[in-house]
Amino acid sequence: MAEKVKYSWASLGSLFYLKTAVLTALFVLLFWNNIEDMVRVWMKDPSWSHGFLIPLFSLYLINQRKEELLSKKASPSFLGVLALAAILAVYIFNIVQIRYAYGEPVLMIAALGAVVLAVCGWRMIYHLWLPVAFLIFAVPIPTRLYRELTMPMRMIASQVTTAFLNAIPAIDATVRGVIIEVTYKGVPLETALNVADACSGMRLMMAFLALGVAMAYIHSRPIWQKATLIASIIPIAILCNIIRVTFTAFIYIYIGQQYAKGIYHNMLGMLMLPIALFFYWLVDWFMNNLFEQEGEEEKKEKEDDSPKVVRRKR
Repeated sequence: MAEKVKYSWASLGSLFYLKTAVLTALFVLLFWNNIEDMVRVWMKDPSWSHGFLIPLFSLYLINQRKEELLSKKASPSFLGVLALAAILAVYIFNIVQIRYAYGEPVLMIAALGAVVLAVCGWRMIYHLWLPVAFLIFAVPIPTRLYRELTMPMRMIASQVTTAFLNAIPAIDATVRGVIIEVTYKGVPLETALNVADACSGMRLMMAFLALGVAMAYIHSRPIWQKATLIASIIPIAILCNIIRVTFTAFIYIYIGQQYAKGIYHNMLGMLMLPIALFFYWLVDWFMNNLFEQEGEEEKKEKEDDSPKVVRRKR
């Protein structure tokens, strides 16, 4: 029996890594302003602090396909060169004429994909397109669009939390948009509870969406199951955000307003990630056990229905 070939990144040789270093340096030099702007946002805005992990996840996804990649030979594609030229032309036109800031980092990732296609070819891009596209999760959404996306999530959390509060006899709560006014034992609380942008759940959903896509990519399962896992991320994020706002409201009322903001509020937000992962694991477990069990039952029925061959003894 032939031994299975063990593939290693070291087998690529020093010349490959030298070429990669040169291309990386040219890429960083060309898009330095965009990279610097993104890193600055990652450092200043907690909603995008997960951006530092996204490139590492992309490298991890590439390593997961190591055998498929190293078993193939790179075949440079001229179409990748044409795609790169077209993307750079649009990139320059955007800077000079359109001036849409969000388009620059998106085009930068598209240019990276074109470089990979030009150098590696179609056979490898099949395994590399998602690790490259995965970098889009590190690109901060424009502030105006971010607020428009967070508003529905904030209003859902405000309305559901108000309903929970009104279920308690001693509490009377009224919601106006994303502001919850609370009366406890007949005494109105001085400061209303504001479900701010940080309480929208968008931060959790963006980080969790990136993690969910990575997990769906790694695990071998039908495409529709992967799509179901990714689609479940949005309701899970909304549910976790409702839990967070509701707990914040109870802390605000029963313990003290100072414990419903600042570091305590941030700690409660961090606690939502393992809770979200638990719900995600439940969805994954449900699909694995339900459909595997059905598959085994169908296989058993086919075996029972199949004609049995009886061999006669000579």
